[in-house]
Amino acid sequence: MHHPRAWLAAALVAGVGFPASLWAQEPAQGNALLIRAEHLIVKPGVVLENAQVSVKDGRIVAVGVDLQPLPGAQEVRGKWVSAGLIDAWSTLGVDPESVADGNVTPATRSADAVDPWLQAHLRREALRAGVVAVRAQAGLAARVGGVGAVVRLAEGLDDAQRFVARDAVMWATVGLGAGAPGGFQIVDGEFVQMPGQRGMDVFERIDMVDRLLAQVVAGRGYLVAMNEHKHELAEWKKKVSEKEAELEKDAKKAKKDRDKAESDAKEKGKPFEEKKYKEDFKKPADPRFDEDSEAWSLVADGAIPLLVHVNRDAELRALLAGLEGVGRLRLVVAGGAESARHAKHLAKQGVAVLVNALPMGSGRSDEYDAHDLSLAARLGKDGVKVAIGSGGMSPDATRDLALLAAQLVGHGLPRVDAMAGVTTNAAEVLGVERAMGTVEVGKHADLVVWNAEPLSTAASAEYVVSAGRVVLAPEQQ
Repeated sequence: MHHPRAWLAAALVAGVGFPASLWAQEPAQGNALLIRAEHLIVKPGVVLENAQVSVKDGRIVAVGVDLQPLPGAQEVRGKWVSAGLIDAWSTLGVDPESVADGNVTPATRSADAVDPWLQAHLRREALRAGVVAVRAQAGLAARVGGVGAVVRLAEGLDDAQRFVARDAVMWATVGLGAGAPGGFQIVDGEFVQMPGQRGMDVFERIDMVDRLLAQVVAGRGYLVAMNEHKHELAEWKKKVSEKEAELEKDAKKAKKDRDKAESDAKEKGKPFEEKKYKEDFKKPADPRFDEDSEAWSLVADGAIPLLVHVNRDAELRALLAGLEGVGRLRLVVAGGAESARHAKHLAKQGVAVLVNALPMGSGRSDEYDAHDLSLAARLGKDGVKVAIGSGGMSPDATRDLALLAAQLVGHGLPRVDAMAGVTTNAAEVLGVERAMGTVEVGKHADLVVWNAEPLSTAASAEYVVSAGRVVLAPEQQ
């Protein structure tokens, strides 16, 4: 049950009024923190002046003004405070060979490829830039890259703190490099496409879309079969229980009849044969478990989003046309270089786009001919939810996420939408919006204290709070 004050705090933070003091739970001893902000970005577009955030045991317990620190709380002050930035398209902290692995399966868990000691200097630089978490993904060029995780970048966290979500999203690729051995290689620690690879024709690419959607449909069928088995098993158990109750009720009569039958047999000199209970119904056979089908069932049921890296118009049309037959699927288009012409359709169907904000040089594949830094602005004008990522091609790009988002502002994206792209929208496309992305009561305390308005040219992180702990301070810069 939710604490009534927690509910009130969350409701008021999302609304227009804020009382002078607003506690979401009673003060308590322990690991506590109070952050004082001249400007507190609760979520993009909602700013509180001279406000505070109270943190206890890794979570936000109060948001408001004139809050007092919990007993023993550490205090931090700054000009601007926001939720920490999230790079939804990164390779930072993931074993490079796993990133380029084309032999992954839908059930592959990218969490197993996360190395908390890998690229430590890049993770520290990303923290200094205000990035608190990334999507860790193996098999970025595979047709289906398996289940990605959302991981915090700070050092010194245990597994429970490090992983925001071990099973966050399913990743798939349509088109360039998908399933093509050797299409991508590790060069100087970066994940790059090698020249001279044969591109797929449009029929092959649309066939990939069809097969991808078929896997979702099959996952739905697997889920239905599993649920039907649960109901059948429950019904069988109910019948067994009813039969046992009936037998128990008739136990005395049954024993009397048995004793008489045994006595009669002895008198007639015949052997007594026990009458065995015969079931009127059989136990339902256990369905065959398949780990890949299990993973797809999560996608089909909407438990985790499906991120599809797709750029070309033909594949996008095929993907959107096939959405009607896949039920609760939460689709996110990654890349979407040619998606602007489908913006209204994307908005109508609630499909978000994760844009690659990394500029591309002249040597890019023709799949990216339409890649343009104004894409986010054009999609946003038509009501498409846009998240922003560093593109997943190089682990050091994550440290530039704030600069990349600011760059999109220079190409027409409103700053409030750019901020949403690396906080609220990034959290939503990764399925972790209940845990992070805004400064609200009950969420994890993953926060950044800035010296200036986030995404402005002067902004840099002074303090970073990860899982409720101060992991970066001015003296550590």
